[in-house]
Amino acid sequence: MTSAPSVQPKFLPTRNELGVVAVGFSGGQPKPGVDAAPMALIEAGLIQQLEEDLELKVAYDGQVHSFSELFPTEDPPHRNMKRPKFCSTVTKEVSEQVYNYAMDGKLVLTLGGDHSIAIGTISGTARAVRERLGRELAVIWVDAHADINTPETSESGNIHGMPVSFLTGLAKEERPDIFGWLKEHHMLSTKKLVYIGLRDIDKGEKKILKEHGIKAFSMHDIDRHGIGKVMDMALGWIGSDTPIHLSFDIDALDPMWAPSTGTAVRGGLTLREGDFIAECVAETGCLIALDLVEVNPSLDEHGASDTVRSGCSIVRCALGDTLL
Repeated sequence: MTSAPSVQPKFLPTRNELGVVAVGFSGGQPKPGVDAAPMALIEAGLIQQLEEDLELKVAYDGQVHSFSELFPTEDPPHRNMKRPKFCSTVTKEVSEQVYNYAMDGKLVLTLGGDHSIAIGTISGTARAVRERLGRELAVIWVDAHADINTPETSESGNIHGMPVSFLTGLAKEERPDIFGWLKEHHMLSTKKLVYIGLRDIDKGEKKILKEHGIKAFSMHDIDRHGIGKVMDMALGWIGSDTPIHLSFDIDALDPMWAPSTGTAVRGGLTLREGDFIAECVAETGCLIALDLVEVNPSLDEHGASDTVRSGCSIVRCALGDTLL
């Protein structure tokens, strides 16, 4: 496992201060229920575990933000995107919440919600890192899917499959009510992006990944090298002393461990491999933000509690929990 730096990076948030953003949003995809995930995670005791077991000082407003009041009267498809105005408005609000916590020097945990909310979380972190530190943000995206479709390459039109294309500027939109609010200071460089756990990639996404030389470790790479070597290579690609945003989709785990998710794909990570990824990022001492998304408690009555427990485990490991 990659060891923590001997000198704590100056950009790190105050290590015991955590800002929590709970986003009950499901508008980036068609299946209801993912909006209930933040409350399911909280009711499972996640925040209490972070405060009592990890001794974190948690700032949380006590609300799961559904943003239903922002639902537009009309929201027709645009460039093949479904519910584009609603997704844009919500992610802009999330971006501001994350930005405010990050600017206040807190590590930020966002509980989703579908993965479209990463347009908000990562843009907020990237902006704060640039303004406070004059640095670039690195993102580790753990997912069965690349979520880097442009509106034109997407087969479904669901925005939860597009966030990385907007965050990297591969997809652009001028309309301020449809992601035109994303500016240069919100953006992520493709050179500071690493994928882990990919196994269900659209044809258009494969082309995008190859053309832009984006570093991606599929399940094939994990099978070949083992998760330890993959994490060494992933963190080596990012470089040391770099602020890291970890965006973790629970469907990166095999359905054996996380069945209650909208786009489950067999052949994924074990829970221990998922925990190990989170532990390695924690050990770098460079984590400044974390997303946990796509838990859908409504999809598998018997597996919902297992999925929630897996999500809690990932979060705890990323925030410093250890086996010994």
